[in-house]
Amino acid sequence: MNKYKVCVYAICKNEEQFVKRWFNSMKEADDIYVLDTGSTDKTVKMLKKMGVKVKTKKINPWRFDVARNKSLELVPNDCDICVCTDLDEVFIEGWRKKLEDIWDKDTTRLAYNYNWLLDENNTPKVNFYIEKIHNRNNYTWTHPVHEVLTYVGDNIEIKKYTNEITLNHYPDQTKSRSSYLPLLELSVKEKPNDDRNVHYLGREYMYYGKWNEAIDTLIKHLKLPTATWIDERCASMRFIARCYQNLERFDEARMWLDKAIKEAPHLRDPLMEKALLEYKQNNFSEVKKYCLEALKIKEHPKTYINEIFSWDYTVYDLLSLSYFYENNYEEALKYVDIAINMNTYEDQNERLLNNKRIMQENLTKKNKPL
Repeated sequence: MNKYKVCVYAICKNEEQFVKRWFNSMKEADDIYVLDTGSTDKTVKMLKKMGVKVKTKKINPWRFDVARNKSLELVPNDCDICVCTDLDEVFIEGWRKKLEDIWDKDTTRLAYNYNWLLDENNTPKVNFYIEKIHNRNNYTWTHPVHEVLTYVGDNIEIKKYTNEITLNHYPDQTKSRSSYLPLLELSVKEKPNDDRNVHYLGREYMYYGKWNEAIDTLIKHLKLPTATWIDERCASMRFIARCYQNLERFDEARMWLDKAIKEAPHLRDPLMEKALLEYKQNNFSEVKKYCLEALKIKEHPKTYINEIFSWDYTVYDLLSLSYFYENNYEEALKYVDIAINMNTYEDQNERLLNNKRIMQENLTKKNKPL
C-alpha cells in the first residue's frame, strides 16, 4: 500500500526517441502528465498509447518557466508528491519506494542524485544534487531559461537530501540551444540583480565567443552583493580568464586565475585551469606546480560547477608531459600510466600510448651505458 500519491510531470517536443525509455522509468508513479509544446512526430501518440495524460499547448513567446508551470497545472491538487523530469532523463529503478521512505508529511522538497553527464560506460562525469521533487501547492517555476523551482509557501520550506534516488541524463546532443542566449538576456533584463542569471548570461556569452561581453557580464556578477557562493564566483573568474586567453591577453588571464585560486582554495578547478594555461605557454615547471597542488585536493564537491578535466585523467597527463620535458622519464612514465588507466576517451588512447612509447624510448637511451 502506497503512503502517498506520486505524480510525474514533464514538458516535451519531438522526443519520440525517448518516450518508451522515459515511460518505463516513470511508471512507478501513480500518474504521469505531459505538456507537449508542439510535437510534429509521434511523441503525443506514443505517450497516449502508454496511458500518459497529455495536453498540447504552444507557448508563444517561448519561456521554459511558463511551460513548466502549465505542465504543473495538469497535476491534480490531491497529489502529495510532484516529480518533474524531462524525457531524456531516467530514474534508477525502485525510486518510488525510496521516495516514500524518505518523505514525510512536513517535507516540501527533496534534493537527490543527478548524473547530468555519463560516459559511454555509464560512469558519471558530472554529478550534483537536483531539487525537482516537491509537494503540490507551494511551488512555481521562475525565469525564462535555466528555470528555477521557487518556493512560494507561507511556512518554512522543509527540504531533505538523499543519495538513494538517482536520475540519469541522456541528452540529445543534436538539439539546438540557440534560444538560450536571448532568453538569458531577457531573464537578466527582467531581474538585473539576480546573480545566478547574470553568471549564466556571462557564461553563455563565453560559449558564443563574445569575449568582451562575457567579461563585462561576469565582472558584473562578481560585483553583485548577492553573489556570495564561492564556487560560482570562482567559476566567473575562471571564465573571465578563458576570455582573456582567447583575446591573447595572457597576463590578464593569469591574474584572474590567481584570483580564482584565492577565492576557492578548496577547488581543483582554478588550479587545473592555471595548469592548462601554462601548458599552452610551454611553462612546464608551472604546469607541474599547479597539477601537484590540484592533487592535494581529494574531495570532489557535489556541484554542477566542477569541470570534468579537474577530475579525469588530465592532471596525470599534464604531469607526465611536465616531467618528460624535465628529462625525468621515470616520473613521466609513472604518471602517463595513471593517465592511460583513467582515460575513458577513445580519441585520446593513441596519443597517450604514443607518449608512453616515446618516454620509454628516452628512458632506455638515458640508461644505456656509454
